Amino acid sequence: MAEAASVLALEPLTEQNLPLVLAIRREDVSEDFVDSAASLWELTQYGAEHGCLGRTFAVMLGEACVGVLLLGEAIPWETDPPEMAREPFYRLMGFIMDRQYRGRGLGGRALELAVQRVYQEFGARPIALGVHRDNRAAQRFYLRQGFVKTKYMEGNDVYFLRYPIKNP
Repeated sequence: MAEAASVLALEPLTEQNLPLVLAIRREDVSEDFVDSAASLWELTQYGAEHGCLGRTFAVMLGEACVGVLLLGEAIPWETDPPEMAREPFYRLMGFIMDRQYRGRGLGGRALELAVQRVYQEFGARPIALGVHRDNRAAQRFYLRQGFVKTKYMEGNDVYFLRYPIKNP
């Protein structure tokens, strides 16, 4: 199988690979659930212009772009859980996998690669994200990835938090 021979890799999102990211098939996932690739590109540019720590990655499987995710320094919001006010943290602003590549474990691998890369480059911090209250599949996914569901909400999004594993 070609997929088994291909290596999952993360490439920084650039103007050159943006067309590949914009072509990700995600019409079955509402923008109420996950921002569009165009919105993630705008957030990426904002972060670069304002010196925010973090990265937006095109998730590549061989030559195919199979996803995109933005993991960056959080700008505090009034709706953030109180525990997030105590220390700097990252926010997963968007993560979508092409519908053809979901359910194969690639999303979990891509997320872990992104977390490792951001931690190596900028340092370990807690990660927060919002999941639409009706997006049960994403909620299950993030629980499997070590996030904890909180009681806090921002609009229709429930906050999930994940803390770095501390070495003994």
